Amino acid sequence: MLGYSPNRSLLNPKFDGYKLHAVSQEDVVAAYPLEYKPTQSTVSARAPVSFQEVQSRIRHNHLSVSPEGSMAVYVDSEFRVILIDLHSEPLSPVFTVLYDIPQPMQTSSTEAFQKEYPSAVFLTSHIVFASDGNGTLYTLNIGPDGACHVVGTYDIPVNAAENISVSSPPFRIHSAVHTSDDTAVVLLSARRCDRSEEAKLTRGPGNWKGPQVEFDIYAARFKFPLSGPGDDILPMDIVWHRRGADVPSYTTYDPTLRAFLLTGASVYRPRHEAQPSTYNPTPDEIAPIPSKDENLDAPSHPRGPPKPPPYAWTQDGTEVTLAFPLPALTDKANVNVHFSSHTLTVLVSGNSTESSPLPRYTATRPLGPHHAHHELLDQNEGTRWPQVFEPVPNVQIEEVTETMDPSELYNIREHLEKYTAALHEGTDASGLGIGTGVSTLEGDMEEDVDAESGNLVRLTWVSEDGSTPAWAKEQAENLVDILSLPLPGTSGVSFVVRHTVDGLVYTLTAESGTPVWKHTNTFSALAFVLASKRDRRFTYHEPSKAVHAFESGSADYGGHLYAYMSAPPGERQAKEAILKVGGGDSGSILGVGAVQDSRGQLVVLCLCEGELIILRDILNDGN
Repeated sequence: MLGYSPNRSLLNPKFDGYKLHAVSQEDVVAAYPLEYKPTQSTVSARAPVSFQEVQSRIRHNHLSVSPEGSMAVYVDSEFRVILIDLHSEPLSPVFTVLYDIPQPMQTSSTEAFQKEYPSAVFLTSHIVFASDGNGTLYTLNIGPDGACHVVGTYDIPVNAAENISVSSPPFRIHSAVHTSDDTAVVLLSARRCDRSEEAKLTRGPGNWKGPQVEFDIYAARFKFPLSGPGDDILPMDIVWHRRGADVPSYTTYDPTLRAFLLTGASVYRPRHEAQPSTYNPTPDEIAPIPSKDENLDAPSHPRGPPKPPPYAWTQDGTEVTLAFPLPALTDKANVNVHFSSHTLTVLVSGNSTESSPLPRYTATRPLGPHHAHHELLDQNEGTRWPQVFEPVPNVQIEEVTETMDPSELYNIREHLEKYTAALHEGTDASGLGIGTGVSTLEGDMEEDVDAESGNLVRLTWVSEDGSTPAWAKEQAENLVDILSLPLPGTSGVSFVVRHTVDGLVYTLTAESGTPVWKHTNTFSALAFVLASKRDRRFTYHEPSKAVHAFESGSADYGGHLYAYMSAPPGERQAKEAILKVGGGDSGSILGVGAVQDSRGQLVVLCLCEGELIILRDILNDGN
């Protein structure tokens, strides 16, 4: 948990669930057809794509918002950098082509590396960095008259001594920040591919089998003002270079700490450090895990088949069924079973051994009142028993875990998926296809159903000069299960971290030159409700207000936005809003960001394949 314990005053163990809050689609959602359409199609099919690259492409946000929060930018399918201006009121986007990036050509002689998506990010409202996804970076300057000029063209320098590619590798832009008044640093990621791999890559996907894929993270420094572009492509000034096993899912810069934060599934180590090797112990080195009361230091003896439990049991709404194992040739005349209104006696005569003891329960009290029968009929219908027998002082009765009926397991699974299934069936009163229940958590919550709702990541801090801060060395190996990232365009750095079934907001502050993560808010049962959103593409949050889960959406399956609002500690319910976003004519959602309108309110932009969708007021306190 980022090394810090949760603030228990912000936890809500009495939380019941999310209650659907009716939001007018017409009042909140506005869609604008796109003349310049982005694409999520694969940009190159000549080279294989690793699993990490597929995951990175799915979560890639094609939209970037300006620091001032009134503009956004993206690259369309024709490699045009498109500016979205949102200054007007009432809010109406104006689309302008900033720059036509020269489309990269790929021939049989070109290195068959997988291209990246073209990308663009703001440094300021007047400076944009754009990439063609094939190894070239363009610095664009937007003048006061709105005209755009290229003020620099760059690529990643090649160092033949390191045996890396003979040309600038395809890269993606992650972020651009000012580290001083006249200096900017742009973070890039590229798949590492040395010359020994090139021959394998050019054989085609059918015959390719390369080494473990790694990714390089570059910090490129730019000094302002930049000189004119001229005719040459200049090498970037690489300040530092890290390497890891995954593409970063989130990057940021903290000016107080003067350090960059890289968030991904691996640690990003200095490039000259060897990759940590995985050690596989031999069978002789594997120590057995002792079971309860087992002494592994005792003299060894041949192990027979595992000893069965003394009994098995299961339950439904009205019955508790007990089953006792007996030797195969046990005569029924040797079995004596007696029920009373409060006790159970089971006596079986015969030869009892240590490996196969015969059941002996004399006037033992089951946990609840029952009717006498070969099955225990529960008088309190609907009550689930945590165990079969009441504990008795000075009498040892082994507790056996309930054998779950397959139908019960099915019911739990069906409960988890019912809201996703309802999207196809449209079985709800609102007409949005969001299910009929009032509360998202109707019935019991299972703490293990949220196992796939988050992403396990590690946090790597890098100083401006590329070194590792002393305070960061012990934190690099800590795994953090992140449910949500900050909504792009909002201020501050925070993560929503999984804690059992809840999502805890941890906000970054700097104290005495070191980062401190403080638990500042809680979204109760967030991990539980997110686990059922199988088509979820982006999950972003505004720390004090809401978490937004965006489905991908497609022509056949309409996308939705699920907004889970924050509730004060002690409240038994919180609001949930569901809106149709993407799908149909809009197509899949490719990017999300937040800007401010003339009233200073946050407005969420959703870039889809065919439309720009603007969401207003869903973050305001009155909704």
